[in-house]
Amino acid sequence: VLSDYLFTKLPDNDQIKIPAKITLYPELGLGLEDLYKVTVTGDLLGESNAFLVSENNQLYGIFNLVKDATKNKEYYLVAQQGNLIPNAPSNRNCRFLFFKKSVSDYFYRIYHSDKPLTPVSLDYFAIDIDEIEFKHLEQTNSILAIDFGTSNTSAGAYLSSNYVATPCHNDLINNRIRLNEINFVKFLNLDQQTHQWFEVLPTIVYVADCAKDTDIKYLFGYEAKNQIRQNNYHSTATFFQGIKRWVNDYHKFEEISDEHGNTARIARSKIIKAYLQHVIEKAQYQFKCKFAKIHVSSPVKLKQQFLQMLQTLLGKNYQIETTEMLDEGLAVLYNTIANQIENNRFIDGQEYKALVIDCGGGTTDLSSCAFTIERGFISYKIKIHTTFENGDTNFGGNNITYRIMQFMKIVFAHYYKKHRQIIDIDSLIPLSENDIFRHVDEEGVLLVYENFEKAYQEAEKIIPTRFKDYENRAQEEFQRVKNNFYFLWEIADNMKKEFYQKTSILRSRFDSTEINDPESDLQITTLKTWRLSLLKNGSFHDTYDFPEVVFNIKEINKLIKGDIYEIVRKFLEKFYENRELQEYSIIKLTGQSCRINIFKEALKEFVPGRSIEFKQKAHQNEAVPELKLACLRGALRYLNSKINGDIEATIINEIPIMPYSITAFTFDKQEKVLLSSLEKMHHRQGFISKPLGSREVKFYLKNQKGDLVQEYTYENDMTDYQPTSPELLVEKFQEIIPQEDTDTIQNGEARFFLTPDEGRWGFRVIPITRQKEQLYLGIIKYFPFENDLSELDFFDGLK
Repeated sequence: VLSDYLFTKLPDNDQIKIPAKITLYPELGLGLEDLYKVTVTGDLLGESNAFLVSENNQLYGIFNLVKDATKNKEYYLVAQQGNLIPNAPSNRNCRFLFFKKSVSDYFYRIYHSDKPLTPVSLDYFAIDIDEIEFKHLEQTNSILAIDFGTSNTSAGAYLSSNYVATPCHNDLINNRIRLNEINFVKFLNLDQQTHQWFEVLPTIVYVADCAKDTDIKYLFGYEAKNQIRQNNYHSTATFFQGIKRWVNDYHKFEEISDEHGNTARIARSKIIKAYLQHVIEKAQYQFKCKFAKIHVSSPVKLKQQFLQMLQTLLGKNYQIETTEMLDEGLAVLYNTIANQIENNRFIDGQEYKALVIDCGGGTTDLSSCAFTIERGFISYKIKIHTTFENGDTNFGGNNITYRIMQFMKIVFAHYYKKHRQIIDIDSLIPLSENDIFRHVDEEGVLLVYENFEKAYQEAEKIIPTRFKDYENRAQEEFQRVKNNFYFLWEIADNMKKEFYQKTSILRSRFDSTEINDPESDLQITTLKTWRLSLLKNGSFHDTYDFPEVVFNIKEINKLIKGDIYEIVRKFLEKFYENRELQEYSIIKLTGQSCRINIFKEALKEFVPGRSIEFKQKAHQNEAVPELKLACLRGALRYLNSKINGDIEATIINEIPIMPYSITAFTFDKQEKVLLSSLEKMHHRQGFISKPLGSREVKFYLKNQKGDLVQEYTYENDMTDYQPTSPELLVEKFQEIIPQEDTDTIQNGEARFFLTPDEGRWGFRVIPITRQKEQLYLGIIKYFPFENDLSELDFFDGLK
């Protein structure tokens, strides 16, 4: 068509302006982030196609003009991957052909039609380009570091001046790449027609198309969030949040569906792999290179599980960093250590002790560290002793979102039931805000929220959100309840961010129109529609009226104060009572949730006047707090220092304290403790004896209070046992199982030895038996202390 039907070259009178030089990577396409702008004066063009052609109209690429959301008459050149000729030569005699909308539509129909269309004479604008350059991606030796989070994920790399032979000059000009610095990957959010770039990507996966089991299409991050919102939370498509929680059970299958009713079964591992691959591809796109080396920070107690999962999912295509792999807490600590070296704020050889409280989206961990810094002859020598002290896999930023969601649900239910009456936070938590810490100390956190939880249960009768309970009901009812949950969750999460990221916002409400008053402390969150399904007399009806309810920061602070103090108290009370806190010169708060001032207020109950590293830098982008990026920055600084050789680091991981006990029952119903809590996970072992023919052996995991947390079943099969000898057992389990414990095994007896697995935050069962005086060894099985990263799933439909 380009050869035969181009008819009239239209005069543009210098009204269409394009960049002087464009660099194209056929493997990547061209995106909004490349910032190749086309400026159009007047009404010559709108959003349409554009073609890159040689002087004899040989086609090199198919482009789209995408309007700039903020500026009139400005467009971006965009090309999908696959729409650029892979082996096109760099050519100075190229031009862009632009078309009016009707001609562009004709080309679109030709491209997608199976039948030839009626030939027409095509008018066009032709603009010569000074220089066009086609390049192919180079592989870099730089390591891509990923902070895979429960709620948000970030990625980045240290890009030296020679990370590739020739960095993309366009990206250098636009500051998309900064040489000899840490560069964070920026992810595009096209929400509400705005182009916003963030250094985090929501950890959300949305099933866009599962018609073909072998070619499932997903949306990730902001695209997934926006699609869910666009569908008013009513889509039948499956979406997943918190996929990081699957680390111990990533082989399990999930039932999925798309918007068109197609269904499929897929392994969790493929979903995680698709998400991580998307993050890697975005990094390769921004930095214009291929990464071969990947570093993924892991939770401190699940380091080995994460490493095993990553090698399984990505090991064939990438080299996963293993020897220098840092856990999340240590990465944050190293960032602090690097700052001390950079600012020369250390005494040579002096030991410093630090505590790191990392409150992320789904979990909170406490790590301690003792370190020394010595100025050596050719490098700094750092020795780090680190210990995982404690953790709560069930507390993180999502808990705060959920608490706000609960409050909203109570307030809205009361508002609609009581004819626009507003319920007060003081009637739900009838304590003075100043007394909450003391009340948690004396009565426990559950009593603080006793009335609140009762009110939440009553609100379920008006605005139901437990969609799991509606799975056996009509599809319409199930979707209404599911919509209620996700709608309330979304607006609660947005309100949390508004209150704790913008210090000028003291009040917030929802409406369909925005009020722009920079002097006002009232934040109007604009929503296209408001829709909640209310239950009345056993039937649902929708309400579309925006409630005249204003939430203020004071009541939200009171709402979450008890929860935050409880998690800090849980972590620090032992240190406080043992007077160990005075030994720590640094208390480090990290993770997005830790920017809430109540964390610091709670810490002061235990460490008044101590050095708490907490505050944001004044120039930091409020949308992505530095606290979130501390882990990623620390990992990259460590990796780069090791590569450059300016720092020699020795990391010693001390043996952690085991917060659980494992028990089993003897044949006469006596409970036997096999592993005790609050003891170091080092060569501890206990055993339970059973007849060899026992098919199942049950073990019980209990917390420090003696409450049952989890039950495990070891499936015993006599055919799995292999002959062994005392010498081989001593060699294999040296310092783990004493020889006298195997020498005394009777014929027909099977002893199931339990030993903590220091590297994997769990325990192993080692079965040994004797038959006709011959020793046999069964299959050794590992059991994690926590099956998922968090036992608490906010998206299970039971909240």
